[in-house]
This record gives sequence, structure tokens and C-alpha cells, in this order.
Amino acid sequence: RKPLARYFVIDLLQLVIFAIFIPMSTEPSPTPPPSNEALESAIAWIPTLRQEIARVIVGQRYLVDRLIVGLLANGHVLLEGVPGLAKTLSIRTLATATDADFKRIQFTPDLLPADVIGTLIYSPKDSTFHTRKGPIFANLVLADEINRAPAKVQSALLEAMQEHQVTIGDATYPLPEPFLVLATENPIDQEGTYPLPEAQVDRFMLKLKVGYPSKADEREILDRMASTDPNLTVDAVTSLDAIREARKHVNDVYVDPKIRDYIVNLILATRSPEDYQLKLGHYIQFGASPRATISLTLASKAWALMQGRSYVIPQDIKEIGMDVLRHRVIPSYEAEAEEISSEELVSSIFEAIPVP
Repeated sequence: RKPLARYFVIDLLQLVIFAIFIPMSTEPSPTPPPSNEALESAIAWIPTLRQEIARVIVGQRYLVDRLIVGLLANGHVLLEGVPGLAKTLSIRTLATATDADFKRIQFTPDLLPADVIGTLIYSPKDSTFHTRKGPIFANLVLADEINRAPAKVQSALLEAMQEHQVTIGDATYPLPEPFLVLATENPIDQEGTYPLPEAQVDRFMLKLKVGYPSKADEREILDRMASTDPNLTVDAVTSLDAIREARKHVNDVYVDPKIRDYIVNLILATRSPEDYQLKLGHYIQFGASPRATISLTLASKAWALMQGRSYVIPQDIKEIGMDVLRHRVIPSYEAEAEEISSEELVSSIFEAIPVP
């Protein structure tokens, strides 16, 4: 019995020494996915918001849903479409329905950067300069016909869109949150327009191509709007606090490592198509940037949340991927000569990359 007791004491001492000198794992435990009740509560305002916007905007479900994705994913949105498709009205209606501070900037060739971000005003009374903030200090900023202003005005948005701050003189001012730039441009009017620089375009998370309404929607537009005083009143059906709360749940949406690899493969295929057995190298001048990787992930998570899921599936990436990549894949001269668009290049990449 004594030898057995001695061995027991030795084993106990070894366990104590092991517990003292061997550090415990410091890896954070995985965040549990949000419950169904939490998800339903976080996105309960989305169907109500759709219904309220539908009181003014007929159809355009694609446009409205992508604007909500921009709100959830904290991403700027560029709308491209011919005149008369309710692009500006949709953005104004969204701002009213979310009770957001809204400012509209009409971009023109004679616009100055100070007209966007603000400037310093000299006061002779006290011989000091005072800051006059521009219209960019708002939650939703509509840059209407953004391609009608020269590059020096467009570049005034770069700091605001990326860092959510504005520098005037020697002082830097934070912008209110949420802060989104929603810009429109007309693809058919080329006279008196200035193409957006790549650095400006890449800061937009989504680029939407808005098309004509269907026959049924066109008839409803006629019945509803063919009046000298159409009813365009909208009520605030949600708040900015609800949007901020929903954004927290976007961060909790789970993305499997295989899904992450799928996103990375899609982005890399735009840069080096030959590595993925794609004969598109001479058709692509520039591929998507790392910002596209982040934008595609965040937009997919926001889209999954809108569907009531706490995890991303490959279909979410395919659903939102074209809007994230169409303006980031720059066709080469050979592609333009053969009338191959960036959308066709992106579609070819999605078809070639295997889905996990």
C-alpha cells in the first residue's frame, strides 16, 4: 500500500506542476451565431421599409434591395441608368423612410470642392477663420449626375468615402454615422461629362445598372403618377438606431473557410485568369482590388441577413457578385474592340470557378 500511495502523490504533484507552468490556450472562443429570434428582431424593419418605399417607387425591387444592402454593409452605391427611372427619387424616398439626414449635391462642370466639403470663411469682426461645413455632412448624400463634375470635384469625395471624415484647412471633422454616398450617372449622355477615376469608382461597394420597368409596372406608374399633384408622401418607418443594430448582426453572419476561399479565388481570377485555366488575360486590363474582396464578403453577409440566415451560402455571392465586380474589372482595348463588356468577363469567371 505504501508504494501505491507514493505513486499517487507523485502523479498529483506532476498535475499541479503542469497546471502552473503550462499556459492555458489564449485563442478566443468562436462567436456563437445569433439566434433566430435576434435575427428576426434585427431585420424586422426591412419588409416595412420595402412597403413604404413601394408607396412611391413602382417595381424596382432590385434597386431597393441593393440600397438596403448598402445600408447594412456600410457601402457606397453607384447607380447607372437612363433618365426617368426614379434613381434620384428612390434615394430621396429611402432617406425619408429611414429618418436619415439627407443632402443632395447637383454635380455640374462649375462645381468646386468647397461646394461639397465646405471651406474656411474669414470673419473681419474677430479676424479669424470659421469653418462652414458643406452638404457632405449628412447620413445619406446624393451625388446627382456625379460624372458631370471634373476630377478635382470628384476627388473631394475620396477622403469622405474611405475614412468617413473631412479635412478642412488644418482640422479634420468626422462624418455622421451611418454615412453613405449614393451617386447617379447617365450612361448615354457623354457631352459635358467626365469619366470617374478608378480610385473613385473603386470606393463604391456596388454599382447598379437600373433598367426599364416591365409592362405591368409601366401601367401602374401611369395610373399612379399621371397627375399634376402625385402623392409622394412617405413616413419614417425605421430609425438610424435600428440600422446600426442590424449592422452589428451583419458582423456576426458566419462565413465558412471554404466560402472565404471561393471569394478569394473569384478575385484572383480577375487578376490572373490563366492561373484558373481562363483565356481572358488579354481581355482584362486591370482586375479587382483587395477592396473588392472585402466588399464582396460584406455585401454577401448583408444579403444573407436579409434572407433571414446567419450564414453565407455560395448563392449569396453569386447574387451580389456582379454588382460588386462589374465596375472593378476593367476591359482591355481588345475586349472593347470585340464588344466584350465587363459583365461578360465577370460572368465567365463565375462560371469557371468551382463552387464549394
